[in-house]
Amino acid sequence: LKKPNKLFSLFSFQNEINEVPFFDIQLPYELALKIFQYLGKTELGRCAQVSRTWKVLAEDEVLWYRLCQQEGYLLDTSISDHSCWKLALKNCRARERTLKTNWKNRIGAVSQLQYELGKILCDVHSCDGVVIAGYTSGEVRLWDTRTWDYTAPILEPMHGPGDAGPQPHVSFVRINSSLAVAAYEDGIVSVWNLMFGREPIHRYQHNQRIQALALASEGATVATASGFEVKVESPNDRGFWQTTATFEIQKLVNFLNLVPDVMGSPVTVAAAEDIVYLLKTEDPGKILHSVYGQPVTCLDVSAHEAAFGVKTFGWLLNEPNQILLYNLETSQCLKKMGNSIGDFTCVNLQNSPPNMLVTGNKDRRVRVFDLRKSESLCSLYAHQLGVSAVQMDDWKIVSGGEEGLVCVWDQRMGTKLWEMHARHPVRHVWFNSHSLITANIPDEKTPRGASITDDDLTAHRKHRGIIYAYEFSVDQLAVESILPICRSSYDEVTGYNYNIGLAVPYDNI
Repeated sequence: LKKPNKLFSLFSFQNEINEVPFFDIQLPYELALKIFQYLGKTELGRCAQVSRTWKVLAEDEVLWYRLCQQEGYLLDTSISDHSCWKLALKNCRARERTLKTNWKNRIGAVSQLQYELGKILCDVHSCDGVVIAGYTSGEVRLWDTRTWDYTAPILEPMHGPGDAGPQPHVSFVRINSSLAVAAYEDGIVSVWNLMFGREPIHRYQHNQRIQALALASEGATVATASGFEVKVESPNDRGFWQTTATFEIQKLVNFLNLVPDVMGSPVTVAAAEDIVYLLKTEDPGKILHSVYGQPVTCLDVSAHEAAFGVKTFGWLLNEPNQILLYNLETSQCLKKMGNSIGDFTCVNLQNSPPNMLVTGNKDRRVRVFDLRKSESLCSLYAHQLGVSAVQMDDWKIVSGGEEGLVCVWDQRMGTKLWEMHARHPVRHVWFNSHSLITANIPDEKTPRGASITDDDLTAHRKHRGIIYAYEFSVDQLAVESILPICRSSYDEVTGYNYNIGLAVPYDNI
C-alpha cells in the first residue's frame, strides 16, 4: 500500500474492504477491534483467513495479549514486553503441554535435600520452591530449589544469656515469601526475614510447649498456641514487632491457621479438641463450631471458608465421619461432606481449584469433593496405612501416606500415574506447575541405638528422614540430570572422591 507504483493493488484492497460483510470502509479500527475481542483463539484464526483486512484485525497484539492474560500466562507483563503475543501464547501452551507430559511420565530430575549434622528431621514447610527444615539438633536449614546447586544458609538462633548448652528440638517451621519462623520445644519462637540474613529479627517465648504454629501466606503475622493461650504477633507501622492479640480458650489447641487475604487485624482459626474458634481482635471468644465428644481431626482455611474433619462415633450416634465447610463471614455451616468410617486425617482447601476440596482418610482413601455437592467426585484407594498429606490442582492429585509412599494421580481418569517410596511417613507435600517437594519425617525423634552422650552429631541415615525435590521443567533437565554427588565442589568432604571425570568435563587429573 505504501508503494505508489502498485496502484492496482490499492484499488483491489479498497474493493475488498467494501465487499466484506457488515464491515464498511467508514467503520473505525477501534470499533472493529472491540467486536473482535469477544472471539476466542479458534474464531480469530478463522477470521484471519477471510481477507487481508480481517487478518490485520485478527492478529492485533491487543487481542492476543488479552487472550494470554485470560488463560493465566505472563500475568506480570505488559503489552510492550513481547513483539508477537500470538507466538508468546503458542509457546506458553506448548510449555504447559510438555510439563504435563513430564508429570505423567515422570520425566525430570529428583534431588535429595539432606543435612546430616541436623540429626533427625522434625518438621518441613515450603513456599514457592523455598524449603525450610527443622532438626532435633535445634538447627533450621533453608534450601532454594529454584537455583541449580540447592544451597542456602543455616538460620542461626538468637542466643539468650542461659543458652550455653545444647539447643532444644525444633517443633514446627513455617515459611512464606518474606519470613521464616521456627518454634522450639522449650516454647521459644524465632522469626527471620529472608532478605536480612541469618540472624532472627524477632523472638518471643511461651511458658509451656507450643502445640501449633501458623504463619500468614502473605505478610508478616505469626500465631502460636501454647497451653490454653493463642498469641498473635506482627510488626507495627514502624516495623517493631509486638503482640497484636492474646486469646484465652478452654481447651488445648490441635490445629491453627491464619485466614489469608484479610485486611486490617489478622483473623485466626483454631481447633481445640471438639471446638473450632474464630479468633478476631474485636470478637475474641467466638465459637465457630462445637459438638461435645466429636473432636476435630484436620483443618484448613481459605480467604472466606474453613474446612475441617469431625470424628463421630458411628456405633453410638449412627453418624459417619464428615468434612464440615463453614463460611467465615456468616459463621454458618455451608456443607457436610463425606460418609466415611475412618477419620479424615488431612484436608486441603486453600490450594485446591475453585469449588473443589481434597481430603485424606485413615480408611486409605483420597477423596475429592465438589463444594456445590455433598458426594465425592472421586475416591482413590491410595495408601495402606492411611493418608497423611494431599494436594490437588485441576488435573492431578499428589498424596502421601503413613507408610512413606508418594503417589501422583490423574484426577479425571482416577488412575495412578507413578509412585515413590521412602522409609518414614509423608508429612509434607507441595507442588506447582513444574516442581514437587515431599518430606518423609520420622515419628521417632530419639531412635534406639543413638547415644545421648555421643559427640558425633550425625545419626544413621535410615533414622534421619528425607526431603525430595522433583523438577519437571524441560529447561533444567540437562543440568539437573547430573547426580547430586557429582555436583559437589572440592570444598566439600562428601562426594570429593566421586566427581572426578564423571560429570564435570573441565576436570583434569
